[in-house]
Amino acid sequence: MTVTGEPSFRESVDLMFNRAVAVMDLSPGLEEKIRVCNSTYTVRFGVRLRGDIHTFTGYRSVHSEHQEPVKGGIRYAMSVNQDEVEALAALMTYKCALVEAPFGGSKGGLRIDPREWEEHELERITRRFAYELIKRDLINPSQNVPAPDMGTSEREMAWIVDQYQRMNTTDINAMACVTGKPLHQGGIAGRVEATGRGLQYGLREFFRHPEDVAKAGLSGGIEGKRVIVQGLGNVGYHTAKFLSEEDGAIITGIIERDGAIFASGGLEIEAVRDWIRLNGGVKDFPGATFTPDGAAMLEADCDILIPAAMEAVINLSNAARIKAPLIVEAANGPVTAGADAVLRDKGVVLIPDMYANAGGVTVSYFEWVKNLSHIHFGRMERRQEEARHKLLVDELERLSSDKGLGWTMSPGFKDKYLRGADELELVRSGLDDTMRIAYQAMREAWHDRPEVTDLRMAAYVVAIDRVAKSYRSKGL
Repeated sequence: MTVTGEPSFRESVDLMFNRAVAVMDLSPGLEEKIRVCNSTYTVRFGVRLRGDIHTFTGYRSVHSEHQEPVKGGIRYAMSVNQDEVEALAALMTYKCALVEAPFGGSKGGLRIDPREWEEHELERITRRFAYELIKRDLINPSQNVPAPDMGTSEREMAWIVDQYQRMNTTDINAMACVTGKPLHQGGIAGRVEATGRGLQYGLREFFRHPEDVAKAGLSGGIEGKRVIVQGLGNVGYHTAKFLSEEDGAIITGIIERDGAIFASGGLEIEAVRDWIRLNGGVKDFPGATFTPDGAAMLEADCDILIPAAMEAVINLSNAARIKAPLIVEAANGPVTAGADAVLRDKGVVLIPDMYANAGGVTVSYFEWVKNLSHIHFGRMERRQEEARHKLLVDELERLSSDKGLGWTMSPGFKDKYLRGADELELVRSGLDDTMRIAYQAMREAWHDRPEVTDLRMAAYVVAIDRVAKSYRSKGL
């Protein structure tokens, strides 16, 4: 998306970094060390497909190794280029620091449209790309751990981990070379929903602070808030589903590739998703108004706007017309640096991408730990927890019977209380805790430092400070 005077995605990340370090006490050398991308590997490889050799270009960038392994997804898209991958790697560094995941930042990408290839062809391409990265330790459980991103899923991660195991037959920790795997192949419960679930938890934490909610000109909780979601992929779908079904938000608008649909009374997310699967888009979805100009829906009246697709969808060409008082960046970089300044001047509160979509890397961290420990969460303690709860319930029932008190437990309480936490519950608990603590760290910088004027700046300040402390402790 080209707009006069608009910084590129890479430039936007640098501009936002510069805003933060301007109010921090960092030496010029340390500031530069944190800002620059350490290395980028570009690979061009050929794969024989459909009777011919097709050449593909891929990247793997390592932004910061203040902690290792480095972490970051692999995306498949025709828009992939070195600048984009390096900008995304920088965001991963700051994101991991913000949520205190012990990783440096990395990112990968392959310039390909996955929709143009059959599954067996994509497998051959993915395995060859993985081979090129693995032999250079750019995929390794202790050095560089990828995950799914735009255009990839647990399917591609399964191919990659199998390729790694073929090339490293004696590595006992091979499963930890990549996260976002299928559950039956070393994955973790809750990983597919993780980014959307993390956004839900982050938004809940924001609404727990009336002072912050008031800054957006809103009041109350999430219930009844009108929400527009751009992109009903994995992140957008889970975000919209959880906010509407569990928190009472009203999803009034959904933007997809072929346009947008609007219904003032709210859209049923499962029905919309099923319609997209059958028809390839949202056009003609029953009970909603369709417009082929999806971008115009970004400017529609709502309480919360959630861009969950591509970067730079809110830019200098449309920022002034955005009506939403609260924007939550589910995608990476959906608001450009230029638009960010316009929105700040308008008083819009923006929950930044490095926090809002950090659920993915948080649960990836849990998966990596699970793979290294070689045991799933809850296996050791679940039945012991149930036994202790049963002791308490049995004692209460005995007391009631002996003393003739006539106590009865609420319907369903006994079943819920006697059931020990499984892996999914533990993952969600850890994610909720992570998002709460990270928001409180941002909030402290936002409210306690007058020079920190917004949540994005606060997120950068907290993250950069943590990276700087890590480098200083190493003696740099």
